[in-house]
Amino acid sequence: MQDILKKLDLTDYIESFQELFSRKKSVILEGDINLHYKLIEELSKFDINAPKEVANLDNALIHIQKQGVLKLDDIYEFTKIIRYFLYLKRFNFDGKLQEWIDKIIIPNDILKLDGYFDSKGNLKEGVDEDFDNIQNAIYKNKDLIRQALYKIINSSKLKPYLVDSQVHLVNDQEAILVRGGFNHVVKATVIHRSNSGFFYIVPHNVSELKQKRSDLINKQEEVLLKLCKQISSMFEKNLMFLKFINKEFDRVDHYQARLFFAKANDRNFLLPSRKNSCKLIDFRHPALHDAKPITIDFSKSVIMITGVNAGGKTMMLKSILSAVLLSKYLIPYNTHKSSQIGSFKNILAVLDDPQSVKNDISTFAGRMVEFSTLFSKKNAIVGVDEIELGTDSDEAASLFKVIIEELIKKDIKIIITTHHKRLAALLASNEDVTLIAALYDEENQRPTYEFLHGTIGKSYAFETASRYGIPHNIIKHAKEVYGEDKDKLNELIERSSELEREYKQKIQKLNEELDDTLRLKKSLKEQKESLDELIYSEKSKLHKEYKDAREEAKKAIKAKISKEGHRHLNTAHTKASSIKTKKVTEVEDLKVGDRVKYRTSKGVIVSIKGKQAFIENDSGMKMKVPLKDLSRSGNIPKPIVKPKATITVAKPETGHVKLDLHGQRVEEALENLDKFLSDSLIAGFDEVLVYHGIGTGKLAAAVKKYLDKHPKIRAYEDAHPSSGGFGAKVIKL
Repeated sequence: MQDILKKLDLTDYIESFQELFSRKKSVILEGDINLHYKLIEELSKFDINAPKEVANLDNALIHIQKQGVLKLDDIYEFTKIIRYFLYLKRFNFDGKLQEWIDKIIIPNDILKLDGYFDSKGNLKEGVDEDFDNIQNAIYKNKDLIRQALYKIINSSKLKPYLVDSQVHLVNDQEAILVRGGFNHVVKATVIHRSNSGFFYIVPHNVSELKQKRSDLINKQEEVLLKLCKQISSMFEKNLMFLKFINKEFDRVDHYQARLFFAKANDRNFLLPSRKNSCKLIDFRHPALHDAKPITIDFSKSVIMITGVNAGGKTMMLKSILSAVLLSKYLIPYNTHKSSQIGSFKNILAVLDDPQSVKNDISTFAGRMVEFSTLFSKKNAIVGVDEIELGTDSDEAASLFKVIIEELIKKDIKIIITTHHKRLAALLASNEDVTLIAALYDEENQRPTYEFLHGTIGKSYAFETASRYGIPHNIIKHAKEVYGEDKDKLNELIERSSELEREYKQKIQKLNEELDDTLRLKKSLKEQKESLDELIYSEKSKLHKEYKDAREEAKKAIKAKISKEGHRHLNTAHTKASSIKTKKVTEVEDLKVGDRVKYRTSKGVIVSIKGKQAFIENDSGMKMKVPLKDLSRSGNIPKPIVKPKATITVAKPETGHVKLDLHGQRVEEALENLDKFLSDSLIAGFDEVLVYHGIGTGKLAAAVKKYLDKHPKIRAYEDAHPSSGGFGAKVIKL
């Protein structure tokens, strides 16, 4: 594993990922990758703290199996695992995640351990009565020793001999510093001598108290040993559960580390698929800073990358293999969510020169040894850098063509970088081969680190040599030696690349123009529909006005009983009948399921019978309408606007203006700081004090960075020396 990581320049990336584990382990997540992905996806919906650092317990489990007695520290490590799963059981998970957590049933005997230790791993009071009594006796003994020392220091007889009035800790013993001649006034034992010739002494009465303390500590160790034997015996009975919970803890640790790693830099999980489609979109190799994102389709069996020297061919190869490797072990990385990666059993990289004095093998022979092993592989992806290395290019082109074609038959995907134009030409007609060329900027005489599909690239060896300082006259002479015919061939290859680029640019421009035309057509169609509705509405309005006027005229004629009036009225009626208020629409070929528009109503066709259609409009009402009165509509129904929810944040009943972050990890400290500031803002505090300590400076820097970004912080400064100084911050809200 380390070898492939080193070859692909992923060592630093993986090490930064492993730092998120609570204990050191391999990055390989064993088991069903689809189930792991599902559980990680469900776990990402919850805000869960990372597990605390836990020691490796493999040796402890072997010790239990051999009926050994564990130390209290090892027992506490098991307790930390139990506590984390008890913490996880508080969440209301669902789906596969809940099924998994429900399977973890902690025995009652082991559950009791949760009450044995405090957060620092010390035995709590009340666990063992004898231990508590001895502990109290030790505290009293320490107090007696302190009182005895200060009594001697304040003695008037000893004052002339005292160098200072301090109690010094020398060789783990409390002592006082005196001048010579002290033995006339106090009986004591000299335990050390200072550089100035003074004596560190322990008075005999204090020595007696210390001996008593030593005896108490020995008794305390006996009590602890008895307790450890009891717990170890209980652990032996639950050995299978402890092995199970230890393994499951590593599993959840894998999940949490991957989630935190993904969130750290907006990385994505890409689940390998059995489909033939393999495509990277906007991928950035983790080893590169400010790298150009690459997009490449490697669904075919072979990718052959040619082109300019130092143009990124090798990094393209490493990028493809890196993406496959990271996806295989479900490690997140920077790429677009639409990327697709195939599932491969073996990932191989043939990148280095295999020549070695030790094994007496040539470069080409070493390459042949590596290629020979590929014929026994299945479902593999292989990267080969500079395939022509170490032998005649013309012979190698024929040999590698046949080798590659045979490997294709064995379901092996191969990514190759080469300067073999002949090999590229031999494989160009193969439908299983994709040609990619690294591009060169002629104007600025530099590689662009961009790639063009479907063509063979020029190496630009002379231009590269010139760029790196080879004299011009040497390059000119080399071109003459190289030959005019081969130079023309390179010009043809280069021209082919230029034409391909121009072609792709024109295609892109035409696609953009086509999109604009389609948008314009859609807009015109909508305008036409709108105008049709307006005309139909206006004609209907005029018809109604005429009908109303005709009715009034009839009433007037009836009142006067005029034959001439009846004649004119009949003529008007005949003319009105000739007016048709018909909607101007195109006859469309509509079918069941199409979305249509009827007058001002929009809906979906449920069924069609003859010239009639049954539609269900967006409000759920069904109607029977003439088919000719319908027009196609692509507009979706307007979403139902939900009433806005009003959230009232209750002011906390109690609040603190101080927060102590000593001893906390950065993630835990920032989470507590965020909650503390939120509570302080709700409580209406204008100024608060946060202790972060000095230490290595890591926590202080993290707190400062967090405060710089917080939108509700007006200002902050180091506290007064009496309030913590550089180890604390006064924050103004």
